[in-house]
Amino acid sequence: MQEQQSFTDDERRITLIAVMIVFSLSALDQTIVSTAMPRIVAELKGLNLYAWVTTGYLLTSTVMVPIWGKLSDSHGRKLILLAGIAIFLLGSWLSGLSTSMVQLIVFRAIQGIGGGALFTTAFAIIADMFEPKERARFGGLFGSVFGLASLIGPVVGGFFTEHGTLHLLGQTIAGWRWVFYVNLPLSALALFMVVVKMPKLSHSDGAPIDYLGAALIILTFVPLLLALSWAGQTYPWGSPIIVGLLAFSAVGLAAFLCIETRVREPIMPLELFANRAFATCNSAAFIVSMAFMGVVTFLPLYLQVGMGVAATASGLAMVPMMVGMIGSSTASGLLVSRTGVYKPVMLGGGSMLALAVFLMTFIGPDTSLFGVGWRMFLVGVGLGPSQSLFSLAVQNAVPPHRMGVATSSGMFFRQIGQTMGVALFGALLTHNLNAELIKRAPVEPSGVHQTISVTQLQSMALSRAASGGHASADARSPAMIKATGDSFAAAMKNLFLVALAGLFVALGIMLMIPVLPMRSRAPVAVEA
Repeated sequence: MQEQQSFTDDERRITLIAVMIVFSLSALDQTIVSTAMPRIVAELKGLNLYAWVTTGYLLTSTVMVPIWGKLSDSHGRKLILLAGIAIFLLGSWLSGLSTSMVQLIVFRAIQGIGGGALFTTAFAIIADMFEPKERARFGGLFGSVFGLASLIGPVVGGFFTEHGTLHLLGQTIAGWRWVFYVNLPLSALALFMVVVKMPKLSHSDGAPIDYLGAALIILTFVPLLLALSWAGQTYPWGSPIIVGLLAFSAVGLAAFLCIETRVREPIMPLELFANRAFATCNSAAFIVSMAFMGVVTFLPLYLQVGMGVAATASGLAMVPMMVGMIGSSTASGLLVSRTGVYKPVMLGGGSMLALAVFLMTFIGPDTSLFGVGWRMFLVGVGLGPSQSLFSLAVQNAVPPHRMGVATSSGMFFRQIGQTMGVALFGALLTHNLNAELIKRAPVEPSGVHQTISVTQLQSMALSRAASGGHASADARSPAMIKATGDSFAAAMKNLFLVALAGLFVALGIMLMIPVLPMRSRAPVAVEA
């Protein structure tokens, strides 16, 4: 017999708290490590492996998202959440024990495997246990938690790095290690709460797991993410290794699509793409993520190198965006919870984001930090609704037994969009910057025009930061410094215009999102 599963208030409350803890840990982990990295590199050496500490986590967490989503549909949310917390906890503990950069990269990759489960399972659990109107409110709360984690992560990481060193029983524990150890007590608490109070939420239908499809996801998207991460930075776009990785990814994708049309229970059911809400929401979310990350990733670099702002101040310029995102995410969740209408809120957020990016095109070398700050606040206000409403619309449109994989697919497309945004906008920035430098920069005595890559810009920013922000650390001539600032401003304006064009496309797709009535919480099958 099958009957609708019911939940007590205590089960809902404890489960929500546990899910919020693991979600906040996953969100915090994406920002807390950044401020500790200079100290980590100084102790563990391996500056050439610096980027891999982040890339390793990104690779494993991204490719595991759809796999965890499908497993939660097949084996139940509770088991998968417990597995994700345990793996995340293990990765955090091992990362804190690292004695070399290679070890840290491997352990961060393990941490990313667990982190991929935390994000996707959290939203699926909320969809199982709460009515859609309640879900909108909690979705807004989750968006606020993500914004808050982005705000406090660098602060907490900096505090532990500077003041967290302990001398215990003749042993010295470096402060940066607490950046990882802080996850241990909170993960253990969440683990206990899930084991004791969270209901099973089983969706098992006895279908076999599509292990070949899962393997092909990894073989398709690991090379793609590597190519996007390396292209234009480590290797030129047309280099054999980048072309080879992209070709390997294309072959993997073709094999994946072929397999998914033939297996009984695919890891990513292709019929979901025939669902209009699923296709339009994920397409819009992909483009918004790509445009957003392409803009905000390079803004601090522009502030430091193009405008001569100190590293700390450039970081603070991002705070208004997070404040705006926290406020609008919470407000949009409450509004949808009360009205049951989500599409106008989506369109309003998308329009505000487009307006904010348009206003960013007026930033120049003489713009004040306040001028940047209020524009970034509007960016956050526009971004807030997308943190939860795309997922809400998808969850409201797919069958209950597809909830996990549908939720995880949305997150997967967002993360791929973010990675592509950073790579493609980085290439565009380099091209436009050097095109402008040809017009403005003094010519070398040899007659060769000077060029700059994004990697060189990052090195300039690091040099300024290491010298306390003094321009004297910059070995370039005053004429070259001015030419770089003016060229950077022009290149960033072009970047904003491309992002704006993408957002207009996303708004057009949002208009095609179907308006479906909010259904009541779907029955969850349990054995009577």
